Amino acid sequence: MILRSRAALAALALLAGGCGHRGAKPVTGPSPVAAGISRGELETLWTRAKREYSHGRWGKAAPLLERVTLEVPAGDTLAVEARFRLAECYLGQKNQLQAAREFRKVSDESPDAPLAPEALLRAGDAYTDLWRRPELDPTYGQTAIATYQELINRYPDAPAAARGRLRIADLEESFAFKEYKAADYYYRLKAYDSAILYLKDIAATYPRAEITPVALIKLVESYRKVGYAEDLAETCSYIRRYHPAATGVEQSCPAPKDSPAAPPAGT
Repeated sequence: MILRSRAALAALALLAGGCGHRGAKPVTGPSPVAAGISRGELETLWTRAKREYSHGRWGKAAPLLERVTLEVPAGDTLAVEARFRLAECYLGQKNQLQAAREFRKVSDESPDAPLAPEALLRAGDAYTDLWRRPELDPTYGQTAIATYQELINRYPDAPAAARGRLRIADLEESFAFKEYKAADYYYRLKAYDSAILYLKDIAATYPRAEITPVALIKLVESYRKVGYAEDLAETCSYIRRYHPAATGVEQSCPAPKDSPAAPPAGT
């Protein structure tokens, strides 16, 4: 998936550059001290883990990184970075749910760590990756939006939050398209009242989606089929004001002959 691939490259670049830790202090203060192995063994383990990770050998890197998380005190910058990389390994292996859990641990257990916002973003990406097509069950897509929204609420000024807003907009486009497909299905069955419910929901919930003007035109046609003259007139008035350039407006909603053309949207 393009979204996940671009985000993965960004995450790799972030980690290669020091993961945002340049000049940052450890989250909990202590320097990395292994509980069951020597400092030298820990450094060797970490070096091996980074080497496997940098080459995309997720299956080999994952157990090494997991070992690091067990040997280093939780909350230490090394433990945080190791868990973040471990989550990326799971994502690289298409184990999205486990990846999401590990990313959540980063943000929940070390909320002040520099990687915490990025971890929430990547957790949302993992759920997005599970919702590949709009016709699938929307649960994972909804969870992705909720995760991105949590990122925005918790870290509104973080660069990751800006990317989270873009991810939400992309998902809303998919949700709007999913609603439109359902509406079109009922429209073709001549179940116009059911189609109307979906089309109205698109206009109300996703007013900026690309499919919304198309949905509004179909809503007009649905009203025309069932003879809802007042609703038809109101919807046409809305379309002529906010979507005057939409395809089919002149045919479905011609301007009344005794009134001037509607002004451009926003005037």
